[in-house]
Amino acid sequence: MSHFSQIKTQIRNLTGLQAALTDMGIDWKAGPREVRGYRGQTTSAEVAIEQDNGYDVGFRWNGQEYELVADLQYWQQNLTVNGFLNQVTQRYAYHTVVNETTKQGFQVAQQQKNEDGSIRLVLQRWAG
Repeated sequence: MSHFSQIKTQIRNLTGLQAALTDMGIDWKAGPREVRGYRGQTTSAEVAIEQDNGYDVGFRWNGQEYELVADLQYWQQNLTVNGFLNQVTQRYAYHTVVNETTKQGFQVAQQQKNEDGSIRLVLQRWAG
């Protein structure tokens, strides 16, 4: 019986996911890699985060999005699972907005991190 939990996300772009994890200071490894779980069980993931306790956290493509896979009994991150996913999702959204708007000729004019943790971006584009 597998002890791996799969948690759905809204993350669909691998590069954005990797950038988000890097922003958070997380040492991740590109896959496909085996994510280690209970009693030597493994599952394949496109991104793996090794933990000091020998159990890993991963992000695996399920055909629609990158879901978090981990044996949550051995979770060893600085944040709760929800807190971790919220931060990853926020950084992912930031990178998605900046990348997509850059393609349309915008650039970041201002960036402000608010007390509640939200990020305010002001974008500009000069008409040519």
